[in-house]
Amino acid sequence: GISWSIVESPSSENGISHISVGVDVVWCITKDRKVWFRRGVNSHNPCGTSWIEMVGEMLMVSVGLNNQVWGVSCDDRTIYFRQGITPSELSGKTWKAIVAVRESDRSQTGSSTSLLSAGCFFTDDIQNQTNAIIQSDADTSSDTELPSVPMNLANTPPMGAEASSSGNGTGNQAAEIPVNLTVDPLDSDQGEATVALTNNEKANLEMHKSTNPDPSAELRWTNIDLKEAQKYPVLSVSTFAETSSLSSLGMFSVGAEEQQYGADEHPLWAWVSGGGCLVDLHSPLKWFTVPSGLSSSAQSLSLSITPAQTAAWRKQIFQQLSERTKRELENFRHYEQAVEQSVWVKTGTLQWWRNWKPYKWMDVRVTLEQFTGSDGMRDSILFIYYMYHEEKKYIHVFLNEVTIIVEVLNEAKHSFALYTPERTKQRWPICLAATTEQEMHDWLSLLNMSCCESRRIQGPPSHHAIWSVTCKGDIFVSEPSPELEAGPHLMQCDQMFWRQVGGHLRLIECNNRGIVWGIGYDHTAWVYTGGYGGGFIQGLASSADNIYMQTDVKCVYIYENQRWNPVTGYSSRGLPTDRYMWSDASGLQECTKLNTKPPSPQWSWVSDWYIDFNTSGGTDREGWQYAADFPASYHGHKTMKDFVRRRRWARKCKIVTNGPWLEVPSVTLWDISIIPSSDADDEEAVALWAISDKGDVLCRLGVTQQNPAGTSWLHVGTDQPFISISVGAYYQVWAIARDGSAFYRGSVSPKKPAGDCWYHIPSPQKQKLKQVSVGQTSVFVLDKNGNLWYRQGITPSYPQGSTWDHVSNNIRKMSVGPLDQVWVIADKVQGSHGLSCGTVCHRTGIQPMEPKGLSWDYGIGGGWEHITVRGNATDASRVAVQDTSEENPAVSKDLEGEEGKGKTEHSRTPLMVSESQELNRNTVNC
Repeated sequence: GISWSIVESPSSENGISHISVGVDVVWCITKDRKVWFRRGVNSHNPCGTSWIEMVGEMLMVSVGLNNQVWGVSCDDRTIYFRQGITPSELSGKTWKAIVAVRESDRSQTGSSTSLLSAGCFFTDDIQNQTNAIIQSDADTSSDTELPSVPMNLANTPPMGAEASSSGNGTGNQAAEIPVNLTVDPLDSDQGEATVALTNNEKANLEMHKSTNPDPSAELRWTNIDLKEAQKYPVLSVSTFAETSSLSSLGMFSVGAEEQQYGADEHPLWAWVSGGGCLVDLHSPLKWFTVPSGLSSSAQSLSLSITPAQTAAWRKQIFQQLSERTKRELENFRHYEQAVEQSVWVKTGTLQWWRNWKPYKWMDVRVTLEQFTGSDGMRDSILFIYYMYHEEKKYIHVFLNEVTIIVEVLNEAKHSFALYTPERTKQRWPICLAATTEQEMHDWLSLLNMSCCESRRIQGPPSHHAIWSVTCKGDIFVSEPSPELEAGPHLMQCDQMFWRQVGGHLRLIECNNRGIVWGIGYDHTAWVYTGGYGGGFIQGLASSADNIYMQTDVKCVYIYENQRWNPVTGYSSRGLPTDRYMWSDASGLQECTKLNTKPPSPQWSWVSDWYIDFNTSGGTDREGWQYAADFPASYHGHKTMKDFVRRRRWARKCKIVTNGPWLEVPSVTLWDISIIPSSDADDEEAVALWAISDKGDVLCRLGVTQQNPAGTSWLHVGTDQPFISISVGAYYQVWAIARDGSAFYRGSVSPKKPAGDCWYHIPSPQKQKLKQVSVGQTSVFVLDKNGNLWYRQGITPSYPQGSTWDHVSNNIRKMSVGPLDQVWVIADKVQGSHGLSCGTVCHRTGIQPMEPKGLSWDYGIGGGWEHITVRGNATDASRVAVQDTSEENPAVSKDLEGEEGKGKTEHSRTPLMVSESQELNRNTVNC
């Protein structure tokens, strides 16, 4: 490492007195003996996010190899084990006391007898081997380890007992002074150790040769129980000798807290260490029951053999057993396992949008088979059985190849779609429909959970996750691979796996510190709570806490169209070639007040139809907009050349769901932006800018990882309403006004969060802008015609830049990340089987010398409305992009070819979009 990071104590009054670190957990004890668990510790954020107080008071805790925790209680000085710790529940559930019995409390058992007899039988061999074995074990350890440590009890977690004198049942308490016990593993003469009694607690650790004929002098040494060789078959051969010679902890006194006890009292433990203990979560532990037949007579049988001899004997037996096992299994390697896997099956009847003409829904039998292999890993296959010309056929999908399962926006069906990388290229997913909403949600929940199990994904999204929203308002999240942005072999974005998160939003923004905000269709702001699941996702695929109820309201619009004639004026009788007199915005579908339904069965009407006067272009007093003909640009006043008119009717509908979101009250928002990366401490504020639904620019104060919702709003003055805002990694704030012009906010910094003034930036020629996104250094804007522009000439001394460069057309939304990566929602993308609207696309070839990138990579779609990559700071080493002309004979910068350049092709997907081609109903469209 290079530096230390300060992590604040959980209590300002009582500092941390003890700390223990596991694989991805941190536990600590404060001076008032309270136990604390550090939340949010992972490889991306090793300092964690906050402390959580656990039940109980402990002297100390110790974390093992797979995050299991042991502790010594402050009250009764008993050793406790933390039960219920799993990869998804790292803090566990409850403390359970371990029955930790000293060797002096044990009775004569079969193990003790066999130990004595085995010791006599192997004595000649072991006496000659002991020195070499102990020496070799010592060599494998670090030179910085303590030179002398005593034995530990093998059938309990490694632990040491408080130093005190215990007799062999006669109540011998002559030695009441603190005792230092040592054994020298490097002693070449003999593997035994003596008890060094001293009146001075600061006496040095000394090594002695045992000359005391009285066995009671060695009562405090614990021999290894032979039964444990069966309990831990996974340990390597060298582990046993190391456990007995080097890996045990010494016994020490705790001064004033030390109390004397006799043979009949339980030991008062002072220290426990489980750092080398790997606990199998699936096997029952035998630490919590008292061994039968306890007495102090067993010790006399175990003292005729030294710990070193025990270790050598144990190693020799283990080697013999291992060789015999290999010998016996060798003859059966070609045999198949009797029980290789278990199979679980769910069947049901659904409808399938068939893949041959004429396209229509047909009844099918669906079977989900889930396999659990001998290694415990699960995988699943979905079979769809159908009839083709009176012949029974089927298609199947491996769920570990499925990249997303998404509900389809269909007002008549409870339908959903399954995508694989191949079907994403085709723009032709598998579409299934259920008869009821509950049946659809049952299948969605089961299939989502099976997909996550197949890909070993569980728990909440990481801080670097990519979030997206469909046109239906569903929220999806994907964990980015380091090869997604850079590397010798770039990961194609149609390989990305997306899983759903409960809730309903219009847009979402995040940063790489886990702060995520969203805005609903009713402009309500929501902040992410850190949970996962929700909605129809239940059971193990959803977190038990941090899930809250969420509502959203949006409007459904229809248009009343009229044409002017000389006799009656404007009327509902149009020309034969005119659009429907009641239609949608395009005029291609008839939409009347009676036949128009909510977007899906999950929505319910909450208002009647009313005239909408807030239509783009303006209206007259009755809500009409005028134009020369259909379709054209509409305006709010009649002229002599206007022969048609329309007005928009709206009706509100509402959805009630739940997810890991909490409402941010008081202000309704239109747009939001969070600084994509920051080196600030966890407690320091994060820059968050927003635009209200009225166009006011706001700056949120007090946003931290501990309080992602912030504390208050600071109003930033403007001379006109704004519609889009973005803050870059170095506090560069750009915004778009409602009239389509761009602005830059000067002098924004952590100490001056609102900056000082706006600088007007000229727009690209004859274009009105609608969105801006700022990364680390790059600035991209999107105009209302779908053109993507890059700002040239930006430097630290001249942050406004100089000129606009055109990058692409056919763009609906875009997001620039902390690595200056560019992701967009493309308006139309042509696949091999169909055309999709609203497709996730990734700009490839972005380099410091090529900030605009070279080409597009097509991902999931259609039906996507929004994406944010502003949390993805997985900084893979940027590699030089090789000459793309070798792999891509024709690389186009445009997502949609025009008349003259329609024949250029991307390396993966044809770019030409035929406007006349009918959108197939099999794609998930807006």
